[in-house]
Amino acid sequence: MMDQNVKELATKLLRTGYDDLPEREKRVLRRIAKRVVISENVNEQFHEKLTFGQRLADQVAAFGGSWTFITIFAVTLAAWVLLNGWLLPQREIFDPYPFIFLNLILSMLAAIQAPVIMMSQNRQTSKDRLAANNDYEVNLKAELEIMNLHEKIDDLRMRQVETLVNRQNEQMLQLQSLIDKIDSQGGA
Repeated sequence: MMDQNVKELATKLLRTGYDDLPEREKRVLRRIAKRVVISENVNEQFHEKLTFGQRLADQVAAFGGSWTFITIFAVTLAAWVLLNGWLLPQREIFDPYPFIFLNLILSMLAAIQAPVIMMSQNRQTSKDRLAANNDYEVNLKAELEIMNLHEKIDDLRMRQVETLVNRQNEQMLQLQSLIDKIDSQGGA
């Protein structure tokens, strides 16, 4: 019974056979036939599957792209330059100008931070793809449900019109009967 309903929905709403549809459309039609909700919280679903390393990479990327990081980074650079360039020039300097050790640290930070951010962006892309697929299915279901409602409303309207026409025909017959009765009494 359920399979027949799904096949009828495919034929009626999508104007194609059920077997000719891609799997996503089949899944949507099965859920429509069962009256099951399609929308899912992709964020929860996605975050449940993350490993510790992936969560850590996301946190590093989030911190690395924050104003807190930029502020700490700017203060650290300013302190480094102040200490090694202006306040300690007469003593043995830890990292004299042109701050080669600082450049090494910055290069290492960039070398570590770039792949971590890319991993986070790749996961975000995967999450966006899941959300887009979910949005497509929800939109398709909504569209099919609206089409189904339009058909039901059109069917209801046609039945109402048929009922009105039948009543009008009955009234016309009654009126004709009255006219015939009046003609037969008046003419006699």
